[in-house]
Amino acid sequence: MPYFDAASAAPLHPVAREALLASLDEGWADPVRLYREGRRARMLLDAAREAAAEAVGCRPDELVFTPSGTQAVHSGMSGALAARRRVGRGLVHSAVEHSAVLHAAEVHTAAGGTVTQVGVDRTGRVAAGEFAAALRADTALACLQSANHEVGTEQPVEEVAAHCQEAGVPLLVDAAQSLAWGPVPGAWSLLTASAHKWGGPPGVGLLAVRKGTRFAPQGPADERESGRAPGFGNLPGIVAAAAALRALRAEAAGGADEAARLRELVGRIRTRVPELVGEVEVVGDPVRRLPHLVTFSCLYVDGEVLLQELDRAGFSVSSGSSCTSSTLTPSHVLRAMGVLSEGNVRVSLPYGTDEADVERFLQVLPGVVRSVREQLGVPVEKPEKPAAAGEETGLVVDALGRRCPIPVIELAKVIGRVPVGGTVTVLSDDEAARQDIPAWCAMREQEYVGEQDAERGAAYVVRRRV
Repeated sequence: MPYFDAASAAPLHPVAREALLASLDEGWADPVRLYREGRRARMLLDAAREAAAEAVGCRPDELVFTPSGTQAVHSGMSGALAARRRVGRGLVHSAVEHSAVLHAAEVHTAAGGTVTQVGVDRTGRVAAGEFAAALRADTALACLQSANHEVGTEQPVEEVAAHCQEAGVPLLVDAAQSLAWGPVPGAWSLLTASAHKWGGPPGVGLLAVRKGTRFAPQGPADERESGRAPGFGNLPGIVAAAAALRALRAEAAGGADEAARLRELVGRIRTRVPELVGEVEVVGDPVRRLPHLVTFSCLYVDGEVLLQELDRAGFSVSSGSSCTSSTLTPSHVLRAMGVLSEGNVRVSLPYGTDEADVERFLQVLPGVVRSVREQLGVPVEKPEKPAAAGEETGLVVDALGRRCPIPVIELAKVIGRVPVGGTVTVLSDDEAARQDIPAWCAMREQEYVGEQDAERGAAYVVRRRV
């Protein structure tokens, strides 16, 4: 069964598996002890730190291992913010950061700090100049991911790091999605990552704090990992994580350009899905992107049903659609980009993905989407000609209490009943409608007039243009 969700967790790399099994026998002792078993464990830990630091592009004494990538983000942000409290309480981050950053920002705000979000364009990329403009004299920390976890867009980290350095503000980079493909360039101050994203075992993260960066670890003091990650670490997991990272670098240096191969496969998906399926929006930057990840959204499709049908067909994929979310709200990343969220599919190919599996996915997808649309009674064609004179010039569609993609489907069913220049008002209390109705208008060349207050939910007004 093809597994296409490496952005969530990559399969364990074969080298990591071997290292994990070996270190269970050799690395079980406490590495701070001086007896034979402890010294052996310490040697394994030091070797793993050196390998990870080389891959990151920092010194070994600047890097510590944490219980997860999320813990690395939280520790990095809290430590940097606390160390610069006299400078100010300002935090700047992009609108598409991972939830680990957003949650830490919420805690910072609750404690009296301020947060400035920098918006992104429709590809999910920040403008370096806009990020620089958000930096103020009281900014204590800036955060910017190296590449987005949902749409694969790479961020201008090197440019932003230069602006931050000029402003005297440390920059924390979440490199969870990109570290497998190479070190992050630029004068960043802190960097975090998570081993299960590159084929290491879960339960291992890393935090790099470059020399000269003011940092004050929060919480009770501990003698391990420079006081930045308390407790007895998962040494076998750490050894396996470093082994996987070292193996990926060695494979790339040896001419096995897996990144280029996966980039071609992803490019094939980006090109062919709109041709094969129709009514699809492929999102994310088409050029400045991760090599293994592509996201697209299908009009008139329930995201949860789509993922279930693809799973039945043998494909494991992910989604940012509100239809698959327990919170019933669309992905904050897709919302910040202003793109369609309904029927969202994220395909992220692990190392070694077979080309034949990608081709089979492209063969299966159109039938699956067609089946889901038929179940929902979707109108297939655009209205071919204006409605006749005398027909309704304004319609109201009551979609209250109905989840995505129903509000958009009901809009599509009636748009042809009003003449060009006429309006349709959709009443909806589904949060996704605020995002998906404007996106539908852009895709179908209709005019989105705007949102109006309603007794329940909101009223979304659309004017027919074609």
